[in-house]
Amino acid sequence: MAFIGSLDQGTSSTRFIVFDETGSIVGQHQLEHRQILPQAGWVEHDASEIWQRTQEVIKGALANAGILANQLAGIGITNQRETTVIWDKEDGRPLSNAIVWQDTRTQEFLSSLSEDVKSKVTYKTGLAIAPYFSGSKMNWLLKNVPAVTEAVASNRALVGTIDSWLVWNLTGGVHVTDVTNASRTLLMDLETLDWDDELLKIFEVPRSILPKIASSSEIYGKTLASGPLGAEVPIAGILGDQQAAMVGQACFERGESKTTYGTGNFALLNTGEEIVRSKNGLLTTVCFKFGSEKARYALEGSVAVTGSAIQWLRDQLGIIKNAPEVEELAKSVTDNGGVYFVPAFSGLFAPYWRNDARGVVVGLTRAATKAHLARAALEAICYQTRDVLDAMSADSGVKLPEMRVDGGITANELCMQMQSDIMQIDVVRPKVIETTALGAAYAAGLATGFFKDKSQLRANWQEGRRWKANPGSSLAKSGLDNWKRAIERTLDWIK
Repeated sequence: MAFIGSLDQGTSSTRFIVFDETGSIVGQHQLEHRQILPQAGWVEHDASEIWQRTQEVIKGALANAGILANQLAGIGITNQRETTVIWDKEDGRPLSNAIVWQDTRTQEFLSSLSEDVKSKVTYKTGLAIAPYFSGSKMNWLLKNVPAVTEAVASNRALVGTIDSWLVWNLTGGVHVTDVTNASRTLLMDLETLDWDDELLKIFEVPRSILPKIASSSEIYGKTLASGPLGAEVPIAGILGDQQAAMVGQACFERGESKTTYGTGNFALLNTGEEIVRSKNGLLTTVCFKFGSEKARYALEGSVAVTGSAIQWLRDQLGIIKNAPEVEELAKSVTDNGGVYFVPAFSGLFAPYWRNDARGVVVGLTRAATKAHLARAALEAICYQTRDVLDAMSADSGVKLPEMRVDGGITANELCMQMQSDIMQIDVVRPKVIETTALGAAYAAGLATGFFKDKSQLRANWQEGRRWKANPGSSLAKSGLDNWKRAIERTLDWIK
């Protein structure tokens, strides 16, 4: 049992990574899946395709590592959090495409809720009233998909976030989620850590179709020997992707934080055993719960579009052929040429929470080029992150001494230097940047005894790269002022 596995199911791809006891990668495999966009504001995934990709990447990673599944002490699962799938427990078939966290189709339903109801939901869950979260997605599926209505009536339907879907398939029928994913549904009470009857009534979701809520680190079941691992391996960790990155960055104590750069951007600050309710547009969420230990909570700021803005430059505009190209293109000019890009494709998330906002490019002149737009896209990632971290400091009273960062975009040296200049603090990337997958592996390793305790995990963390701010950078002064003016231009677009 020399290794621990991690299944990382993200918004654009699925991967399986094998780690050793030092937290180093010994093998991995990754595959993308389709983004299904039926109409404006709708974003879907085919849950069957995700399950197929899951099986392929598990086999591929084991082959890449040159090991057998029976050499794994266990596997952890981390996932895109709010994305919702509903399936038939009799034949395992999804009853509809999964509705992705970026989807905004439920805005009308949420707007119809009274102010009293909205306040009650926000207080109990710590979340904003936004289409982002799973509760309204479940409500939409229950009301608008005849196959779902029929399956619920005949007691065949099960619903969950992607972690539940994967565990159910891997184990042959265990229906479970963890507290971090459940805390993103608008259906779980932060204090009781259980589904709340009043919230279930508001969203009209029957308790019978929901998974059991468990801790983030325990043995939930074993994989089927007939499944992709070809052996019975304990599934022993589940964490939503952003909470997994907190664990992977060893942010176990109050006041510790990290920022993950992925399809969207997510900054979390550990608030310990205290539930801190935000006054500045942030979310309150469960950070992690290891076995029988008390839950730890976090403040979170989420930005909907960061890495996906680079995908937009590639796929919709065609100004780059692959994501890494954006750095060289942006470096070919010395500044943004006065161009600012706010990628509010599905509204603005924290700290604004404006569903009426839409993306804008402002400051265009005849001299503007695709290089200026590429640079503006990278700056947008950094300015949105600054907005969130400013709100976090205001809520917590904690001034960040430095930023711990992870995720794909941290490989972009220019972007990280911009982030340091805009924040005017050091930006630090760990040696292992796959912290989301690592966090799920850590959770599974603690539950199976592969890792002794959190101090061993903390000792594994090593600095990989540090960026220092240029004092007095114009990005942090006039650039930030112009960014705020650009934000104003996005508002009130959707009536």
